[in-house]
Amino acid sequence: MPRFLALADAIAEYVHDGDTVAMEGFTHLIPFAAGHEVIRQRRRNLTLVRMTPDLIYDQLIGMGCARKLIFSWGGNPGVGSLHRLRDAVENGWPQPLELEEHSHAGMAHAYAAGAAGLPLAILRGYVGTDLSKVNPNIRFIDDPFTGERLAAIPSLRPDVSIVHAQRADRAGNVLLEGIVGVQKEAVLAAARAVVTVEEVVDDLRVASPNSVVLPHWTVGAIVEAPGGARPSYAHGYYRRDNNFYTQWDAISRERETFLGWMKENVLKTTAPRVARG
Repeated sequence: MPRFLALADAIAEYVHDGDTVAMEGFTHLIPFAAGHEVIRQRRRNLTLVRMTPDLIYDQLIGMGCARKLIFSWGGNPGVGSLHRLRDAVENGWPQPLELEEHSHAGMAHAYAAGAAGLPLAILRGYVGTDLSKVNPNIRFIDDPFTGERLAAIPSLRPDVSIVHAQRADRAGNVLLEGIVGVQKEAVLAAARAVVTVEEVVDDLRVASPNSVVLPHWTVGAIVEAPGGARPSYAHGYYRRDNNFYTQWDAISRERETFLGWMKENVLKTTAPRVARG
C-alpha cells in the first residue's frame, strides 16, 4: 500500500540528483505542484522525460535541474517556443542540455515497452524519416518472420514517474478521468512512482468511460495537493488557465524576468508539510 505523504517529503524521498524523471499528463493533469517542489529542493543533473514538454519543463530547465531531455515536441501549446529550453540548447544557460527527440508514437511505445519490462520498443513510425540522423537511439532491424524493416528504440524505464490525478481512495488506488495520455504506462515503467491528487476520498466514484485506475500496488507515495495541476486543468475540478500560458511567453523570454518570476512564485512558496489521507 502506498504511503500518504506531504509533497515536500515525497519529493525529498523519491526524487534524487541524477535520476531519470518522468512527469506526465497530456494537456491535462500536468503535475505542476510536484515539479515546483523539485525546483525548490534544487535537484540537479536530472534526465527529464515527457511527451510534449511544456511550461513545467521550461521552468525545471531554466532553474538548472536538467542535464538531458527525452521528449516528443517541445513548446508552449498554442503560443510558441519554450524560451528557457531554447536558451539551454542554443547558449548553454544555465547549463548545456542534451536532447533525445522522438515522435509521440515513439514515446508511447517506449513507455509501454518499459511497463512490460522489455528492453526495447519496435515500431514502423521512424522508417522513411530523418529523425534517426539526430537521434542515435533510433536503430533499424528486420522482422525475423516477414523481413519487414522496422525501427527499434530503447524502452523508457524512469527512476521515478510523477503524475497528477483527480482522486485516490484511502487504500491507495488512484483515479484519472478525462484526457489521459501515458500516465498509466509511465507509472508501470518506473522504479518509483509519486501521485499527487486533488482529493483523497472513501470511494473513487468512477463515473467516466474514459477512466484509468492505478491500483495501489503500482504507486509508492500519494500526496493530496488540491490545485496541483494548475495552470493546466483537472477535469471536473478546474479549467486550464489559458491566459497564463500566453503570459509565460513574455515572462520566460528573458533570463531576468524568468528568474524574478520563479523567485516570487515558486522559490518563496512552500509546499504543505502535513500529509492527509
